[in-house]
Amino acid sequence: MVQLHFAVAEDVPGPLKDGVARLREALGVPADFPPAVEAEAETAASDIVLPDADRTDIEFVTIDPPGAMDLDQALHIERVGDGYTVHYAIAEVAAFVRPGGAVDAECHARGETLYAPTLRTPLHPAVLSEGAASLLPGQVRPALLWEITLDAAGAMTAATVTRARVRSRERLTYEGVQASLDGGTASESLRLLKTVGQLRQAAEVARGGVSLQAPEQQVVANGDVWTLAYRVTLPVEDWNAQISLLTGMAAAKLMVDARVGILRTLPPAQQGDIDRLRHIAKGLGLAWPGSMGYPEFVRSLDPAVPTQAAMLTSCTRLFRGAGYAAFDGTPPAQPLHAALATTYAHCTAPLRRLVDRYSGEVCLAICAGQPVPAWARAALRALPATMEAADTRAKKYERGIVDLVEALVLQPHVGETFTGMVIEADPRGGAGVVQLASPAVEARVKGEVKLGAEARVKLLSVDLGTGVVSFAAV
Repeated sequence: MVQLHFAVAEDVPGPLKDGVARLREALGVPADFPPAVEAEAETAASDIVLPDADRTDIEFVTIDPPGAMDLDQALHIERVGDGYTVHYAIAEVAAFVRPGGAVDAECHARGETLYAPTLRTPLHPAVLSEGAASLLPGQVRPALLWEITLDAAGAMTAATVTRARVRSRERLTYEGVQASLDGGTASESLRLLKTVGQLRQAAEVARGGVSLQAPEQQVVANGDVWTLAYRVTLPVEDWNAQISLLTGMAAAKLMVDARVGILRTLPPAQQGDIDRLRHIAKGLGLAWPGSMGYPEFVRSLDPAVPTQAAMLTSCTRLFRGAGYAAFDGTPPAQPLHAALATTYAHCTAPLRRLVDRYSGEVCLAICAGQPVPAWARAALRALPATMEAADTRAKKYERGIVDLVEALVLQPHVGETFTGMVIEADPRGGAGVVQLASPAVEARVKGEVKLGAEARVKLLSVDLGTGVVSFAAV
């Protein structure tokens, strides 16, 4: 499944609102925060304790989608000799959340922020996530300040994290940064984001990793007309992501070396899965020489080309099975994130993901040469299960919303026939999944379809209430 991107106006059709409401109830998605949680958050927000170290001299900026208020990361990059220093400020959520308190308990129940066209379900109350803890421009904030040095080739030579007060200068968007880079008006730090981002991409290639540039399913509303299209991400989005990945790799190394922490893991792909992808590529008419490995093949694909976009979507299935591995003593037997071809930890989005607060605190303690706080250490064992439950609910929520939006978009087209690429086929026959180019829909179909082949499918029915659509091969 491709990621859903909401570019949605304020007016959401009633059937979609109703469908999302039913989905939330079925999945147990929380609504408003309980009064005790809001009260505790208000108190924490009004009593900010800033770190002694003052790094408000660093000219940080944030880069996020338009309208984002829960700003986890702020960035600054500079040249030092023939290498680079990356300063990456991460919101210090632990400064506002009392271990064992009402906010903490609610965060453990939620696990992560959820998104929908109708509303956002935040991990933390807005007074924290969009206010006191967010790295908003012009505001002095407590932060976990990562300082990562790179050599001329972009290889990490050292990394440390400390508490510091910081102040972001601007809240930028990906589109705006890309335009400034393309137009030659970007700051030195942003120009170095491109340079370092490209060096890190090359390093990823060298170690055999692969970051999928799969197209996003974008929901666009224009008055009463809702459409689905595929959105190709901007280059700056991946360059920026490389900084987050770099920080996650630094955190993982610190924790593995210290023999305590929590990693984001992904098992290696099975040969049978690779063989299946080769079959799809053949059906799509894409050249995949036997001598070319999976990472190299993926990097050769262009998400702007429909057949190659379908291939990239199929490739996302190799990323199933990601999880978390906590350890206190012996590191896990399988510590790697196979797609990145290295160890990796989630640590850069604590406003939106629970586990990041804990990995950040572990790394702070390691770098300070101090014991990991007892509250953080005690929570490690249960965190993988907590995050797995949150991830499962988030995937079901997103899948359910995709179904509802697809039903809304497809409803006027009942009886019409579409063309798409078969990206799944039941080995027993009689069913499969077809990726349509327009509208941007992954359609489950009944009938005989051949994996990797083009198929014609007819839309038989749409249920706006449940999001269930019915296609048949013709």
